Amino acid sequence: MTRTHITATVMFLLALALLTALPVARAQFPGMSPGEPRRANESAETENLTADAVPSNQVSVTPAAEPTETAPTTLFGSYWHRFMGPESPYRGLVLTVITLLFLLNLKAYLTRIMRRKLKEQAFIEENATSFLKVWNVLWKFVIAILVIIALSGSLRLLGLTAGFLGMMLGWSLQQPVTGIAAWLMIILKKPFRIGDRVIIAGITGDVTGISLTHVVLNQVGGSIGGEERSGRGILIPNAILFQNVIINYTLEQKFMLDEVPVRLTFDSDWELAKRLMIEAAKEATPEIITDTQQEPFLRAEFLDWGILVRLRFNTIPVQRQEISTRVIELLLERFRQHYPRVRFAIPSSNVRYKHENGDRPDDFPAIQNISPQQ
Repeated sequence: MTRTHITATVMFLLALALLTALPVARAQFPGMSPGEPRRANESAETENLTADAVPSNQVSVTPAAEPTETAPTTLFGSYWHRFMGPESPYRGLVLTVITLLFLLNLKAYLTRIMRRKLKEQAFIEENATSFLKVWNVLWKFVIAILVIIALSGSLRLLGLTAGFLGMMLGWSLQQPVTGIAAWLMIILKKPFRIGDRVIIAGITGDVTGISLTHVVLNQVGGSIGGEERSGRGILIPNAILFQNVIINYTLEQKFMLDEVPVRLTFDSDWELAKRLMIEAAKEATPEIITDTQQEPFLRAEFLDWGILVRLRFNTIPVQRQEISTRVIELLLERFRQHYPRVRFAIPSSNVRYKHENGDRPDDFPAIQNISPQQ
């Protein structure tokens, strides 16, 4: 049994002892016995004295008695009227004990659930420990404020204070509270894990750390081209995770689809080119094909100056640049071996000259092929 549970149990036993002893102690005070109220007794004695003082030959006229509150008839109603009635001197004490018991048991229940969840799903144990420290301090502050207000005995004031306290904490600690809430979302929903390649707020990087306040990324690209790790650390505040789209390269699977575009001339041997490209992708990703059971495939489309073929294959996100480079190296080697049956296409244009002044057609070339480099 934890210290919180022991404290709650002791407070509950004290409350029971208090409720048991209060009726006996209350009976020792004038007008506080379980019988008729003191005010009714005093009124009866006053009426008897007045009747003795008035002569018998005179008719006494007594004013109509003011309506009084009907005493509760049930046992629960009687106890409620004694201890929680508007004029009860014990109202503040009883309300304080009830508030304290309720808050302590609620804190113990929620802390037990939170500790179990954090133990199962938190990435780093230090983050869980830090969160529980903040959690306990916040609960102590809230309990202290509400118990002090409960001493006044006003349920309305207690409710207003609780609402105002929640609004004040939410407004003044908006960013820290939002950051901690985002951290809870990360460890419970797990939109990404340490080691995943993600894009957050337009920044691509590999997740290297997750704290209560920030997500740490090893930036990909940035100072260099492509998708290689640059080594620059990026701190992303957790509070902005609720306001930005998060792209995870491997949210539901280990691999992702990649492609290498290849441009071929119209007169290339299409069947040979297809075989060479598929073989190159298979040779570069044999283990990935075994794990995914998906082989490389092609998608093609016509261009004005050739055929654009997209060689697609599965890859590992953190090794995407390395694997695609290996595929390109194999393609260059295989295409060179089978030149000119398979050739890379380059953009080009045809220029036709117009003959004037009686020049013979042989004086100028009819067609000249000009590439963009010329």
